[in-house]
Amino acid sequence: MGSKFTIREYFKRQRCIVLVYTHKASIPVIGGSGLLSSYWSAIDFSAQGKNMVQTGYEKYKGGIFRVAQMDQWNIIISARQHIEELAKASNDVFSFEAAVEETFFVKHLFGPTIATNNYHLDILRVFLTRDLGSIFADLKEEISLAFEDHIPITDEWTAFAVYPPITQIVARASSRIFVGVPLCRNPDYLNLSIRFTLDIAKSRDAISRFPEFLREFAARLLTSAPKTINLTHKHLGPVIEERQKLMNEYGVDYPGKPNDLLSRLMDIAEGEERSPRNFTIRVMTIGVAAIHTSSLTFTHVLFHLAAEPKYLAPLREEVETTVNEHGWSKISMMKMHKLDSFLKESQRMNGLNAISLTRKAMKDTSFSDGTFVPKGALISAAAHPMHLDDRIYANAGAFDGFRFSDIRQEPGREITNQFAATNPDYIGFGHAKHACPGRFFAANELKVMLAHLILNYDIKMEHEGLRPPNLWFGFVCVPDSSCRVMFRRRQA
Repeated sequence: MGSKFTIREYFKRQRCIVLVYTHKASIPVIGGSGLLSSYWSAIDFSAQGKNMVQTGYEKYKGGIFRVAQMDQWNIIISARQHIEELAKASNDVFSFEAAVEETFFVKHLFGPTIATNNYHLDILRVFLTRDLGSIFADLKEEISLAFEDHIPITDEWTAFAVYPPITQIVARASSRIFVGVPLCRNPDYLNLSIRFTLDIAKSRDAISRFPEFLREFAARLLTSAPKTINLTHKHLGPVIEERQKLMNEYGVDYPGKPNDLLSRLMDIAEGEERSPRNFTIRVMTIGVAAIHTSSLTFTHVLFHLAAEPKYLAPLREEVETTVNEHGWSKISMMKMHKLDSFLKESQRMNGLNAISLTRKAMKDTSFSDGTFVPKGALISAAAHPMHLDDRIYANAGAFDGFRFSDIRQEPGREITNQFAATNPDYIGFGHAKHACPGRFFAANELKVMLAHLILNYDIKMEHEGLRPPNLWFGFVCVPDSSCRVMFRRRQA
């Protein structure tokens, strides 16, 4: 019955969308465009999503096309001008929030205020960017301790399937900054934080099978997200209540106040957002965007470094020279251009999504060249094909770890080619006003992790010199978590 309902609901939505496009726009399709053929294309999308975007990018260079997914069409753009206009458009034209809601069903899984009150974004932009220096020592300490626990240093080569321990390290380091000690070292809390992202992905797929009026019911009864929230709140709720008690007794700047994200949230939240449960959901929401993205990104980086150990010596030299001169600090991370480049080059080749800048058209609109986009359409930019375009990057299909450190030596290009920087040709973190607000924190977290690993370990692939191919699921790119990397104590 569930599958029949899904097909019926899909056809219902497809019929509506096809009529909109036929009446108002002629947007080329990759795959089928009819009711049945688009449905089979949507099924094929899970295995061929990346290839569909690549085909459209090559066939309609600088143009626009669309691909069918099980619950929606997605319009894809690739022209630089279109990307600039999409990234800078106001929310009443192309809405980031509406796209997130339509894609992840935020109000059903997290509650309505997460979708309508984004007060945490300003905190991320300030606390995790401008105030990063104040939390850097905590970040470095937690990363060092987490590596000792999850990838212990040994004199002999030891193999690890790296994604699980890297996820633990990222979750622990991020939680140190989000909620502080001792909760950041609580294994149950960390595992719930890691699990929640997977819950959301599964829940999103389950909810998409239902019409809008049944989705709240489906989210409550048919997904695991509410249970994970309740279990997490058992850990975080008492911490929040204790801090609220201290704030009520001694004021906002009470003695011993932790310098973490939770404190900043509690400083400015108002009304119903001040409930312990809503603080818990807010922290968990931020974790969804932080833990698995950084873990996947670092695993991709590790695979490149382990497969090409020629990069170890120059990276070590840069890290050692910089740390000897500036210590472990935000400033020293800024001066490690080769390390920064290695991370950015890995993201260029292994971006976590084939598309970026997803928005929802809030009204019928057109780009400056007359290209029409109908109201209600989801629209994204073709990130992966663009990042591998030889017209943009020389020999784009080859990994060059120091590509961007070389580019930064050119006059006027030092800032725009940093790892966390965005531009219309590099949209791994999005671009313009809705670029990832936590990207500077993520960049520094990944830099500290990579620098720590380089200084303390020798690494190689279990099958030397062979970087495992990426796995693709629809638009999503992940490293092969079954592949193992060898570690030992640094010998030279």
